[in-house]
Amino acid sequence: MKHSRVWWLAALGCLIAPIAFAQQFSVAVFSKTAGWHHESINEGVTAIRELGKLHHFEVFWTEDPNRLFKDEELSKHAAVVFLLTTGDALNDEQQATFERYIRQGRGFVGVHSAADTEYQWPWYTKMLGHMFRRHPAIQTAMVKVESRDFPGMERFAPRFLATEEWYEFDASRSPALKYLLSVDESTYQPSEQRRAEAKTVPLHPISWYQPYDGGRAFYTALGHLPATYSDPLFTHHLYGGIYWAATGKGLTKP
Repeated sequence: MKHSRVWWLAALGCLIAPIAFAQQFSVAVFSKTAGWHHESINEGVTAIRELGKLHHFEVFWTEDPNRLFKDEELSKHAAVVFLLTTGDALNDEQQATFERYIRQGRGFVGVHSAADTEYQWPWYTKMLGHMFRRHPAIQTAMVKVESRDFPGMERFAPRFLATEEWYEFDASRSPALKYLLSVDESTYQPSEQRRAEAKTVPLHPISWYQPYDGGRAFYTALGHLPATYSDPLFTHHLYGGIYWAATGKGLTKP
């Protein structure tokens, strides 16, 4: 009788353990490049995998859209990260699949050159919010926190130094954008075109989010340099975007 009780408890433990240790959610990382290929992609994937270990979520990585952009595969993931993607990454069928996915209440995270992706897909460009136009040389500049009402923002100083390839964007494509970070153009040398534009549009945003078409979209322009993915302030910022995109949680309630 004693041995059978021990066996029953052991069997029960095997049944309970997978439930007790289930991951919070799963995130797909997509890094196809049909244009410029960033050398920091591997560091970005490694950083997100480490965030998965730290914050207990699964990470699936692929550069092949045929593996990911199918209804059955996408349904496994709470959010998709476009990590340093460029150019025309998806065909028409895959685009339609991703639109269905977001409309089901799922999340999108764009990192850096996700804004240099799919210019001819209006649904995507509105979700992204601003599209990349140009950038000056890599420089150090002062970044300003525009809002802390978002997960991952609490560790930033009100103003802080960062070194980046400071993307310059076109006009907003969505009235729902909520800005998180901007760069102070008086602390570095923007392009001549941007200096002219700044007279009418002074804010130079570099991170924002919005509810979008039933789902959620977060973007950060940081992440050009490989070493950025070793910066705990940046990776915490990135996790905040992933967490919100995947769950819809973390916004401060009034």
